[in-house]
Amino acid sequence: MSSVIISSNSSGTQILLTIKHNDSMLSFEDQLQSELNAAGRLAECKQLENLDTDGSPFFLGNVKMTSKKRKQLKVYETPYGSVEVPRYVYQNSKGGSTYSPLDHNARIVVNSTPKFAQMVSWKYAEMASPQVQKDFEQNHKRTTSRATLRDIADVVGAIAQSKEDSWTYAIPDLPEPVATVSIGLDGAIMLYHEGYREAMCGSITLYDAAGNRMFSSYCAEAPEYGKVSFIERFTREIDKFKKRFPDATYVGVADGAPDNWIFLKPFVAECILDFYHVSEYISEAANALYAGKTKKDKRKKWYRETLHNLKRNQGEAECLNQILQKSEPSNHYPTTIAKLEKVKTYFKNHWHQMGYAQALENRYPIGSGVTEAACKTLIKSRMCRSGMRWKKEGASMLLTLRALVCSTGVWDKFWAKISNYGFPLMHNY
Repeated sequence: MSSVIISSNSSGTQILLTIKHNDSMLSFEDQLQSELNAAGRLAECKQLENLDTDGSPFFLGNVKMTSKKRKQLKVYETPYGSVEVPRYVYQNSKGGSTYSPLDHNARIVVNSTPKFAQMVSWKYAEMASPQVQKDFEQNHKRTTSRATLRDIADVVGAIAQSKEDSWTYAIPDLPEPVATVSIGLDGAIMLYHEGYREAMCGSITLYDAAGNRMFSSYCAEAPEYGKVSFIERFTREIDKFKKRFPDATYVGVADGAPDNWIFLKPFVAECILDFYHVSEYISEAANALYAGKTKKDKRKKWYRETLHNLKRNQGEAECLNQILQKSEPSNHYPTTIAKLEKVKTYFKNHWHQMGYAQALENRYPIGSGVTEAACKTLIKSRMCRSGMRWKKEGASMLLTLRALVCSTGVWDKFWAKISNYGFPLMHNY
């Protein structure tokens, strides 16, 4: 063995690492990584042993815990490979469940050290388990089973969900004061075992007085009837931001789905319909009012001028709605008539949410691109790969991890909470 412990005590461990040179740089680096893993396993063993007790009795709350006479071996998964460490296991005089101070002190997740659990859960949030397994083999020279990867990721996701009420994550230092908070939500279709269902995604974005985006936080939930879990989780997140930024202007930005606005209205001072969706309806109106090849130029001109006026002139949405309600299609084809009627209904229901000129003057966002991008990033890119079918538990856990990973700076703060406070109910002794 090329890695040897020279000395070790409670304050530290010295390891001698010997690497042989050869003619191939790639071969040398592969060997170096393998030997570094071997040295890492030696160091991990000593660190784990250092976090154990000396076997003396102690009180856990009001219960006296006594160790078994002999240490029990347990295999721990680390970033450098598996290690087997003897440790004391405690039990009270009445029997029942056992307790390992080492597992608690080291913040063991299932049987994984926190760093390995952090690596696994991050990779699993980004890749399917076969790719995570391959990544460890190729890039870390470390083998592990797909079952182990899933078990660790499941527990980390469960920890994140169980701590949503009690753990808050500090927002990174921002370059400017927060003037506007934009709240949006949308859905994305994913494949469940029983068929296609809609998962939900919410975004909370902070803007400065000039309208520059500074920070985004995300919340996602697996498909469910009634969206109860998503509504509860997203409401908690919004409440946290309202307490943190009570003086900011809260703006709701979403498409025209009625459920979106039923949820958003109690939280926001301004309701803004996504401009891109509105532009699609204006395009439909242009096609109905100026149908046919001969009116192509008029159609394009009307479309461009209408969008420009809608963004630049205050009160334009109300005027446009009145014009559309009185307008007639350029022909009497059923499809043209239906198209224009659809546009009329849309503007009748939503013109009051199209105050784009005032919104731009106030430097408010007028598009829901942050939320729609979150749907693609959080849900589509990971949950909708070829051959994937999901059940609620697995989808919910993974979307929780995805939200932590994608929210700026939150992932590291989540793991800092685990390191500081632990999670005793999650241990497997």
